[in-house]
Amino acid sequence: MTTTPTPQQHLETGSALGHSVPRKDSAQKIRGQVKYVGDTEVPGMLHGKVLRSEIPAGRIRSIDASAAEAMPGVVCVLVGTDLLDIDPYYGHAIRDRPIIAIDRVRFAGEPVAVVAAETEEQAEAAVRAIRVDYEPTPAATDLDGATGPGAPLVHEEPARGGAFHGLGNLPERLGNVCYRYELDWGDLDAAFAAADVVVEGTFEFGSAYQYSMETHACIAQVDGDEITMWANCQHPFLVRAEMASVFGVPLSNVRIIVPFLGGGFGSKSYTRLEPLTIAVARKARRPVRVVARVDEAILTSRQHSCRIHLRTAARNDGTLVARQAVCLFDTGAYADNGPRVVATAGDAAPGPYRWEAVSVVADCVYTNVSPAGSYRAFGAVHQQWAGELQVDEIARKLGIDPLEIRRRNLLRHGEDVRPGGKPLDGDLIGDVEKAAAALGWDRPRTEWVGRGLSVGVLAAGAHPVSCATVRMEADGLITVNCGTTEVGQGARTVMPQIAAEVLGLPVDRVRMGGTDTRFTPYDRSTGASRSTTVAGLAVQRAAEDLRRQLEDMAGGEADPAEYLNLMRGHFGFAGGELIGRADVHPEGSGSYAEGPVFWEVAVGAAEVEVDPDTGVVRALRTATIADVGRAINPAFVERQDEGGGIQGLGTGLFEEVLFDGGHLSTETLLEYRVPTTRDIPREMSCVIVENADGPGPFGAKGCGEGALAAVAAALATAVADAGVPVNQLPLTPERVWRAIQSRNDKRSEV
Repeated sequence: MTTTPTPQQHLETGSALGHSVPRKDSAQKIRGQVKYVGDTEVPGMLHGKVLRSEIPAGRIRSIDASAAEAMPGVVCVLVGTDLLDIDPYYGHAIRDRPIIAIDRVRFAGEPVAVVAAETEEQAEAAVRAIRVDYEPTPAATDLDGATGPGAPLVHEEPARGGAFHGLGNLPERLGNVCYRYELDWGDLDAAFAAADVVVEGTFEFGSAYQYSMETHACIAQVDGDEITMWANCQHPFLVRAEMASVFGVPLSNVRIIVPFLGGGFGSKSYTRLEPLTIAVARKARRPVRVVARVDEAILTSRQHSCRIHLRTAARNDGTLVARQAVCLFDTGAYADNGPRVVATAGDAAPGPYRWEAVSVVADCVYTNVSPAGSYRAFGAVHQQWAGELQVDEIARKLGIDPLEIRRRNLLRHGEDVRPGGKPLDGDLIGDVEKAAAALGWDRPRTEWVGRGLSVGVLAAGAHPVSCATVRMEADGLITVNCGTTEVGQGARTVMPQIAAEVLGLPVDRVRMGGTDTRFTPYDRSTGASRSTTVAGLAVQRAAEDLRRQLEDMAGGEADPAEYLNLMRGHFGFAGGELIGRADVHPEGSGSYAEGPVFWEVAVGAAEVEVDPDTGVVRALRTATIADVGRAINPAFVERQDEGGGIQGLGTGLFEEVLFDGGHLSTETLLEYRVPTTRDIPREMSCVIVENADGPGPFGAKGCGEGALAAVAAALATAVADAGVPVNQLPLTPERVWRAIQSRNDKRSEV
């Protein structure tokens, strides 16, 4: 029996790994041949349109849908009273969200009624004919309003844990705080008392939207207790389980078909339009398709905004000794994935430094605005910029170079990031040195130009459960089946590369399709940079299982050129098939506390130019580190880091979801600004680091998310280096200009 070659042997001999194999789906996408959910037609399909609440908080006195129901083409109108035969609440972390508003609304934009009609135009017209009578109630539309004295409660009912929250027993709710995460070690008071330098500040982080090209969409068909969906969801198996629970049907009776996704970035994580679409299809007794407009998609999921009060202490030699963080996260009207975001952010708050004492308290707070959920690099992107600003502030006070203070304090490979968690599995000092070198850290500097570094780690991998099969057909072609969703990251190319490497076959002999939960092996989710690491490991093991079967037939080592003859000899003719099966599962108790699967590195550097007259910040150069263990497809690694880095530009400089009295005021690209080609720095470097130290196939570990947190934080430290420290992201021209004026005023007073 042969053994899998080591990463070094792969580098020396050449293989399917380590090569920038072109995307297998590129031709389809370039030619416009790919079908998304919005392009899918099902026989007898109706079109659904949603009526949304006009107020942020209130009771529903009555809904009059009679005029809408009488309009041409209208088949049915769904309202909350249609769901009294089931428990109509769902939620990943906390089961707190009704499929459709039942007796009250908790944010402006919450679904109140859904029309199903023969055409989109008929459905849209009918929605406008529905009349809702509200009794407005006091609203808590921001963190101050939700946490201050006498704050109105967004939820008054007892908390119920969601099916996959993994948070243990939920404590009694503290006002509008739906979840609290705490992390501490050491004697905090003693450490601060003995410190030579203490810096303190409050940092505000604005909400952003995961602006993917494709909005949320779902088609649902209900036949008795059989539910079939075509959905653009990142986590189809989790959605399947939740829908089976909500609608009271066996798990196997729920089928989700996932075509290509036009981007996700976390916005399509967990359950979105699926329960609403199922409910209206259930009433209509016909398939229904619901496709969200951009403004509806923003109201469906967004990034958490947060407020962080941070204290950091150090000695005169630059040794960091203590950090204290008190954080509030605005999760909106429903918890969604907020508790996990807050827990991950709590882990990220200390940063990957060696501390004597740490205290973190992070609260997930309900407000009467649209729900917040997962967004690429959540937790790290919230915390890293604030912590790194304070590391640099200490360095400036002590006259130490920002690179040098990080060399002295960063954790080393094998040290604990937090007590009881997985030790650090990367070389952070080497990584930040590479980022600084790529940026040109030691080049001469000019006025109003600043350079910044940022270092963080992100708890990645989510729950490590994935299954896969690798099937050899009678003609020798290979099909990989695993449930990871192709959201643009290249899964349908990378998984075949892994299988091809194990089997010794050309990559063009291996293919992979989309997910269909009735036939595709289970995969926990697509997110947390886990696809290559966790699902890819399952594919590797399944391919090894298939190879062992071929070796058994050969009575020893199996030559790939003889695979077909071995099959024909085994089955007696040109038929039959061989299927390799494998899974990945927790090797400990399965508790998230024992994780993460790996620590994703979030290391970057940036050079910026600040216009002192306008406050406009222009990114001149960025550098990111893709510490991936083993680059299965180097081009994909670079594109992932570039994409994450560009999102970091948006997060750091101008992207922000804004509400006015609880009403969304950034509804389209006219009000919500995303990066364009004019914003791209003239130099963007991605340094790939391969130490074969990951838990995935051939020593690989995921990437792509860390670049967002790294670039956003590096922009903040670079602007501070230019002489304008700002404690609020994004660094909009107005905020930077005001900081410049404040600095000038202080200088004039001296």
